[in-house]
Amino acid sequence: MESTRAEAPANGAAPSSSTPEGKGAASASPPSMLQSLQSLWRDLPGLVGDRIDLLALELQRAGRAAAQIAVLLVAATVLGITSWLALWAGIVGVLVALGLHWGLAVLVGVLANAGAAWWAVSRVKRLVPRLQLAATRRHLVPHPTSPAASAEAAAAAAAAAAAADPAPATASSTQPQDRHGVHHSSTAERDRVVH
Repeated sequence: MESTRAEAPANGAAPSSSTPEGKGAASASPPSMLQSLQSLWRDLPGLVGDRIDLLALELQRAGRAAAQIAVLLVAATVLGITSWLALWAGIVGVLVALGLHWGLAVLVGVLANAGAAWWAVSRVKRLVPRLQLAATRRHLVPHPTSPAASAEAAAAAAAAAAAADPAPATASSTQPQDRHGVHHSSTAERDRVVH
């Protein structure tokens, strides 16, 4: 009786008989969930190991390529600087050959390179704000929802605008100011914004 229970399929079907036809029918049935999980568990180290080996080989190859790229970039930089210096030496030589004083010819070369460097630095300064991802940050940062927080933000913006463009004293300067220098029509409004 116990041997029949041990041979019973997991899905609750009737136990197979001990006849050859019953064994054939049991072996032809699909593997149980437990057998599938055990098979997966046995194969898992091989699957993971193969992928780890592949990753290690690709990282090794990428490391070698990165080292070669770094060496080639250094070589290209040295050769480029050498070419640039040779070019300007030739330009200065031509200016001297045309009768320009050598000091003035060198000054022309220095000023031309300084102008190009200034242009490059000013271009970099204009591009730096793009690195801050301003639009993405605006969408990711939660907006203030409370009236006090939005009023304080508005007051801070008004104070920044007032500091950037100081206007001459007007009749509104007699109104009370908060700590940011923003004028309010009443003390209650100032207290609400400040706190």
